[in-house]
Amino acid sequence: MAQNTPAIGDYLQDACQRSIMFLDVLRQRGNIYRDQKAKAVPHVLEFETELVLDGRSLPRPVNYALVRVLPPSGDGVDSRKRPFIVVDPRAGHGPGIGGMKEDSEIGVALRAGHPCYFVGFTPEPMPDQTIEDVWTAQAAFVAKVAELHPKAIGKPAIIANCQAGWQTMIMAAVNPDIAGPILLAGSPLSYWAGVRGKNPLRYLGGILGGTWSAALAGDIGGGKFDGANLVSNFEKLNPANTLWDKPYKVYANIESEVDRFLDFETWWGSPILLNAGEMQWIADNLFVGNKLARGKLRTSDGLQIDLRNISSPIIVFASWGDDITPPQQALGWITELYGSDDDIAASGQTIVYALHESIGHLGIFVSGKVAGKEHDEFVDAMDMIDMLPPGLYEAIFTSVDESTVNPELVEGRYLFRLEPRSVDDIRALGGNSPEDDLKFAAAARVSNINLQLYQTFMAPMVKAMVTPQFAEAMRQLHPNRMRFSMFSDENPAMRMVAGAAEDAKGKFKPVSPDHPMAHIEKAVSAWISTSLTEAGNERDRFVEQLFHLVYGSPLLHALVGLDARQVAEEGAIERESRRDELERSRQRELDGSFEKGGTTEAILRSVAFVRMAEKSVDERGFAMLQQLYNEQPPDRRLAPTELKLILRDQRALLQLDEKRALDSLAKLVPEGSGERTSALELVRRLVLASGPLSPAGTRHLARIEKIFGSHAKRAASARRTAEATDSPR
Repeated sequence: MAQNTPAIGDYLQDACQRSIMFLDVLRQRGNIYRDQKAKAVPHVLEFETELVLDGRSLPRPVNYALVRVLPPSGDGVDSRKRPFIVVDPRAGHGPGIGGMKEDSEIGVALRAGHPCYFVGFTPEPMPDQTIEDVWTAQAAFVAKVAELHPKAIGKPAIIANCQAGWQTMIMAAVNPDIAGPILLAGSPLSYWAGVRGKNPLRYLGGILGGTWSAALAGDIGGGKFDGANLVSNFEKLNPANTLWDKPYKVYANIESEVDRFLDFETWWGSPILLNAGEMQWIADNLFVGNKLARGKLRTSDGLQIDLRNISSPIIVFASWGDDITPPQQALGWITELYGSDDDIAASGQTIVYALHESIGHLGIFVSGKVAGKEHDEFVDAMDMIDMLPPGLYEAIFTSVDESTVNPELVEGRYLFRLEPRSVDDIRALGGNSPEDDLKFAAAARVSNINLQLYQTFMAPMVKAMVTPQFAEAMRQLHPNRMRFSMFSDENPAMRMVAGAAEDAKGKFKPVSPDHPMAHIEKAVSAWISTSLTEAGNERDRFVEQLFHLVYGSPLLHALVGLDARQVAEEGAIERESRRDELERSRQRELDGSFEKGGTTEAILRSVAFVRMAEKSVDERGFAMLQQLYNEQPPDRRLAPTELKLILRDQRALLQLDEKRALDSLAKLVPEGSGERTSALELVRRLVLASGPLSPAGTRHLARIEKIFGSHAKRAASARRTAEATDSPR
């Protein structure tokens, strides 16, 4: 026993010192919270910025602003490159998460030489500010960036994180001509989507009886909704991490984890406010109504918000490890909007998605180590994606090695490849059954009833009792604020902690990881974490069962006047007669374009035909296209936007009538000149840049050679023979 006493004493000393230092970390966190609260714009951006456009100066003022991100010293940007705009989520936290690290979305864009802009916001909304005002302001921001970069090769690309995703999609649907490619990072667009046994957050609205609770929170807040409530909902998803894992990781690694912890908590602990009307719109139309993807929303002018009007390519980055925006909620809008692959092609829409195996929600747009590969490749491939023919693709990232063909055409350490996918692949990710859809529809009906009851009978009394002082006091007493402020130096009891912590650091002697008590500590920690995780899982199972029990009741369906046929009709995407007429007009326009054009159209139509036979496309073909583009005399170069339209038109002609498109191909290039030979050579360079063709692709290329004529075919064959003779053996 005597021999063990010193060992136990060493551990107790270590634990005491760690506890004091950990308490000081909480004190530092509290002081940071206090300092951030005092700032007009408490952002966490790592980069210097300058104001470009203040949303408060717009005709409909909003608390948003557009700033230019200044590149770090020594780093330059290329004014010819496409500008990037990073839009942060206003979902409870303050701005800056998209640029809080050097290896962030902003950092990646700057490192690639792109001009970069950031859209952030202040903690307090403008009076009477609405969600429509916000997306209207965002449209003004995008137009301003485009105006500042008239020589850029493409329209501004937008990276929209979380909540900013649906906001950006609405903006692009209402203003389809101003934005370039849109990257949605962890953005929910189909709030009802998910699978049984997972995604418990989608049941919350039904369990609370609908959106009346959001209305109550707004009234208690004196017309303001406290974003701390949203943060609290996020934290409840993972009680083990919130209550134990996150703080214990700092305690157990007190010498290495403090800076990382404080950096993150600076953002996490700065909740913002929304107008009560803004939050009510979000809750009614998205959380419970799920109206966006189904075309049930309209602007104040009566314009239907149809996501199929978006002309920009859409890139979706989601993760199986994301419990806030699971892949089904990030991608479910595709199956709601489009019944088939032909519908996507007919709409002229290009959709690319990537699914990470494990990264969590915040890591999608925070972690440079885990998600850096995807963001690097998406930034580098944005121009390529903008040139893609309409369709659905999955992005695949593979390491470049000695077996990679033409590695000099690959940007970075990974080969960016796109595999064609179908809407059935999205359905295969999982989703609701018709019975589940009926239950969510019942929850929406109940929500509407409860909201009307609250607004009629309770809201007048609540509003009459709430004063501005009471509303502010309720915000300051919110647990998600109190846990920060109570440990700051505003608490007199914490002022002695700083000195004690300095003394503990000077004497700190951590015990060996092999110490018996250290093993016991880790075992106890693992038990606590596992217990909290299982408690959370049991809670989620109970919530799911309760939701299905309550909203699956035939009696409830009868009381709210709901049946399966109505749900199916309400779930069908509404079509606009204006949109149908545009599609018919587009078909008529294409019908007269088979024999229009020249050598450029012939080359791109031929490349499109050969690539149609291949299962994938990667960045090497686009890199070769850029090389050929740069080889052309400046006076013969087409604008990139014009080149993109030509390529899309040629692919559309092949889809409309492949035989007619091929039969008219030879008429685009004069016979008897050397143009056919050089055109065919360019086709070969483009289609072979990614490596040997498949048997089907080889047959398609042979057909193009035949169409271009025997002279061109013999010349190409002679060149291939010469190349084989000259190549080293």
